[in-house]
Amino acid sequence: MNSKTQKTSIAGPAGALDLALDMPAGESRGMAVIAHPHPLFGGTLDNKVVQTLARAFVQSGWTAVRFNFRGVGGSAGSHDEGRGELEDLLAVVEHAAPASDGQAALALAGFSFGAFVTTHAFARLQASRPIEKLVLVGTSVSRAPAAPIDSAAHQRTLVVHGEQDDTVLLLDVMDWARPQALPVTVVPGVGHFFHGQLPLLKNLVTRHLASPVN
Repeated sequence: MNSKTQKTSIAGPAGALDLALDMPAGESRGMAVIAHPHPLFGGTLDNKVVQTLARAFVQSGWTAVRFNFRGVGGSAGSHDEGRGELEDLLAVVEHAAPASDGQAALALAGFSFGAFVTTHAFARLQASRPIEKLVLVGTSVSRAPAAPIDSAAHQRTLVVHGEQDDTVLLLDVMDWARPQALPVTVVPGVGHFFHGQLPLLKNLVTRHLASPVN
């Protein structure tokens, strides 16, 4: 993302996992773990939407942790249709913000396939530890069902989708969100990758991160 990005790797469930760490200028507010889009369609931790999410978190005082799912870049293993990728994400969370560290604030974010995996990570983690913020962009809901978001977390959750997304149709996202009464922020005239509107996406996320935690 920038010259100060720290690249490293950790031991994941299927072998090494690539990590990229970006630090805020001052004291860190917590750890934000950000998941990338579909590995079989070119998704990596360097995706522009993922980097935009990382910039928004860093600007808001968070440490941003991006990672490559198994089989991407230097990460070991092969694509597992979301099952193994969920375990990858949970391993990164435990490395970056261990559950044993009761002082470590945690946020989760994801784009497209990464948002789909993030919903399941949230569902797995929410009963055992607080998640301060959840950000879902272009959430994949049609290839495999995204997990519902507990109503108690709706005010801590930002769901953003492009009106003209032809990769994940807005109609499908609304069908997922409607039974939950989960608000969705729709950006008019924008496609899946937010071309030309990444600054707007960043501003939406920073505004969400500045809102009080309920």
